[in-house]
Amino acid sequence: MQVLNICEELQNNSYPGRGIIIGKSADGKSAVTAYFIMGRSVNSRNRVFTETEDGIRTEAADPSKLSDPHLIIYAPVRVLGNKTIVTNGDQTDTIYELMDKQQTFEQSLRTREYEDDAPNYTPRISGIMHVGDGNYNYAMSILKSADGNPDSVERFTFSYSNPIAGFGHFIHTYMGDGNPLPSFEGEPKKITIPNDLDAFVDALWNALNEDNKVSLFVRYINIETGEAESRIINKYTKS
Repeated sequence: MQVLNICEELQNNSYPGRGIIIGKSADGKSAVTAYFIMGRSVNSRNRVFTETEDGIRTEAADPSKLSDPHLIIYAPVRVLGNKTIVTNGDQTDTIYELMDKQQTFEQSLRTREYEDDAPNYTPRISGIMHVGDGNYNYAMSILKSADGNPDSVERFTFSYSNPIAGFGHFIHTYMGDGNPLPSFEGEPKKITIPNDLDAFVDALWNALNEDNKVSLFVRYINIETGEAESRIINKYTKS
C-alpha cells in the first residue's frame, strides 16, 4: 500500500470533515492517535475540545451561539480499561457500553449506522486501540450509506495486529468539500507517524485548512507502561 504524507493529504483537502489517525511511533514505543474536527457552519465551528475523566468531550465555545447540539456535542475519546475508543460521534458511548458488556468493537457498531443529516448522511468513523502488557493492536471502522443512498448501510472494519513502528492509518468523513458532501471511500490511508508528540501536533494543525479547522486532539500512549500524554488545540476560545 502506498504510504502517504499526512500533511500533504490535509493540505490538499480543504474539507476532510472529521478525521481519525491511529498508529505507532517510529521508535516503536508509543501507540498514537489523533482526532480532529472541522466545520463549515457557525454551529459546527462553535466548538472546543475539553478534557474529561476518561477522555475528551466537545462543548460549545459560546453557548449562546449553539443552535443545535445534535451530532456536534459528544465524547470523541473515552478509555475503558486498556482500550482507547476514538470516534466522530456518540457511538463512542455505544462502543464503551457494549464492550463493557463483553461485546466486540464490531458487534457494538452493528447497532449503529451513518448520521441522520440528509443529504450528506455523514459516515460514522471509529477506532479502538488495545494497549497492555507491552502489546498493541488497533482497529478502525466506517459506517456509511451506499453512495449516498440511505436505504442501504455499508459497514467496514479494518484490523491491524502488531502494527509496524513508524506507520499508521488515517480515515476521515469526506473525500472533499461539496453539496452534498461526498463520503470517504476505500480503506484507511497508510501514513507515517513520528516520535515527537508536539512536532506531530504542530504539523497536523498547520496542515488543516485555516478557515475550516476547529479542534485537534493528539495522544501518545507508552506501550510498556500505559502512561499517556495528550495535547489539545482549539481554534476558538470557550467563553
